[in-house]
Amino acid sequence: MMLFKLSLKNLKKSIKDYTIYFFTLILGVSIFYIFNALDSQTVMLNVSKNTHDLIDLMNQILSGVSIFVSLVLGFLIIYASRFLIKRRKKEFGIYMTLGMSKRKISLILLYETLSIGVISLGAGLVLGIICSQAMSILVINMFEADMSQFAFTFSNSAMIKTIIYFSIMYLLVMIFNTLSVSKCKLIDLIQAGKKNETVKIKNPIVCVLVFIIASCILAYAYYNVTVGVNNLVEFSDLLIQIALGSIGTLLIFWSFSGLILRLVSSSKRVYLKGLNAFTLRQLNSQINTTVISMSIICIMLFMTICILSSASSIKTSLSTNLKKLTPVDIEITKPINAKKTYYKPVTEEQDKNSKTSIRKSLEDLDFDINKNFKDIVEFSSYVDDNITWEKTLGKEKEKIKKDYPYLNLQGKEILIEISNYNKLAKLYNIKTYSLEDNQYMIIGDYKEMTTIRNRALKSKTPIEINGKTYLPKYTECQDGFIDISANHINTGIILVPDKALENSLEAVKYLFANYKTENDTKKEKQKIEDKIISLENHPNSNNTILNASTKITIYEASIGLTAMATFIGLYLGIIFLISSAAILALKELSESSDNKERYMILRKIGTDEKMLNKALYRQIAIFFFLPLSLALVHTIFGLQVCNTILETFGRMNLLTSILTTSIFLIIIYGGYFLITYFSSKNIIKEK
Repeated sequence: MMLFKLSLKNLKKSIKDYTIYFFTLILGVSIFYIFNALDSQTVMLNVSKNTHDLIDLMNQILSGVSIFVSLVLGFLIIYASRFLIKRRKKEFGIYMTLGMSKRKISLILLYETLSIGVISLGAGLVLGIICSQAMSILVINMFEADMSQFAFTFSNSAMIKTIIYFSIMYLLVMIFNTLSVSKCKLIDLIQAGKKNETVKIKNPIVCVLVFIIASCILAYAYYNVTVGVNNLVEFSDLLIQIALGSIGTLLIFWSFSGLILRLVSSSKRVYLKGLNAFTLRQLNSQINTTVISMSIICIMLFMTICILSSASSIKTSLSTNLKKLTPVDIEITKPINAKKTYYKPVTEEQDKNSKTSIRKSLEDLDFDINKNFKDIVEFSSYVDDNITWEKTLGKEKEKIKKDYPYLNLQGKEILIEISNYNKLAKLYNIKTYSLEDNQYMIIGDYKEMTTIRNRALKSKTPIEINGKTYLPKYTECQDGFIDISANHINTGIILVPDKALENSLEAVKYLFANYKTENDTKKEKQKIEDKIISLENHPNSNNTILNASTKITIYEASIGLTAMATFIGLYLGIIFLISSAAILALKELSESSDNKERYMILRKIGTDEKMLNKALYRQIAIFFFLPLSLALVHTIFGLQVCNTILETFGRMNLLTSILTTSIFLIIIYGGYFLITYFSSKNIIKEK
């Protein structure tokens, strides 16, 4: 009982030391609860079976991510405990001098850890439950559910999971603390405050050479992920660039730790002003001893910014794409001459029926097209054995093969008559086009592929169809598409004059339409959609090949993908951000504790508090924002890679995503910075 009271007294006395620890634990618990409570928040949504399946998948993925997150937080808690033990080694030495055994000191630490755990867990759960209500609103908005369904939610499973995971973490911390105390010697504990890390002065010439090498490595990696991005064919190629970036980052910090003092000290005006000499030597010592930590934190911050920005951008881009790229309710396709044009094996009956119209096939399935559809547009696409990707590239073929080795240039091009495309364009409410008898044009909206095609079009590459030569009307691909989708997937379709395809092989029949309903509501449209789905069970369904894409299913799939990307991105991004900031904060607090006597000496020689605080603020600010500044440079190039990878989602709304990420950075990273500064001020004031 006496030891428990002593531990509570110590906890109360050292509450300022525990600020960062509490802040990290409370944030970790609340974030862990919020994202594990999503299953209870999504249960209340009245959604279709497809969306429900996607939500279940998302919750399963988040549960798996939670295991990784718990490992990160566990490491962070142990790292923080290490700092707290280091802070109190002298105190433990006094206890041992007075006759207290290591076992009793371990018990004091056990009680303190248990008390901190209970308080943090309770506070974190309360904060998590409150913030999860805001997350409920985000969930409803994400899945476009009815806001009237919003209600206060509490997840028993998330609370139990949070308690179990964090109890295991605290148990590991208790074991770590016990082992740390058991290994300590009395002389080391008493003299802990007098020990500093040994700092080796680096040769400035070597540092300059290493800095140049590091800059070249980073420049090479930056070049590969921007100008040379088309050469990154395999995922392993991207991993190589990440490895180069990591090596370059490590070498930058190694060299910078030996250059910063040398560079600033060369300007006596700056170096000898105020406490700059003291601040720079302190900072130089810190960077010297944290090269690996600073490199890891820089990379984590880079990953955080890219993850948060990309997650936010995917949501914005997909929402914009859905409105533009699904202008009709349904698209039905059917292969013509199925044995020649369809990619799957077909029966004789299916091949025979493939020559009939889509209308006739729907009638055979007892579906009344006139009763259920309106705004109907029908036409066919064609292929020609002579019109392949390779043939359309002309003089640029060899250069494009070299620049884009992954391209399959043997695929046949899709050909569509200009009048048929214009009918669809009017229905889509997009631009229509016209052609002369000897002209062709290409429409597309997948940026990377249209860029390749533009190289051939600028060379005025001719194509030959049924013995007649056609020249491109435009020197660039024009914006346009056929298939409804959530993403920009049209790699290029060739539009030709109407008479050009008279002897070409028909490939696919198309039917586009809107649903005929009294009120244009999702509920009524879903009824027609259910009829279409039920056609799969019709006795004649196996005799024909019909593929349908609908606006409702595309929306549901896209919403699920958006939600997964957003929530997983937020989860990992915030955890990485907390981890980076917490490690920096704890390192800075440890330095302030070690250098307390130096600040006392400065006071004795007449330095006022204002000057000391200013020097401390500058030191912490530079230490915090040094890895962030390099991470921001990495991000400029990293986001371009993300943009290329996520090209099918459309243009990334960088401004919105950067603003969202900035908010998280200011709140979390800035919060840790301020807490670190005020906690360090209290440490250096201690007598």
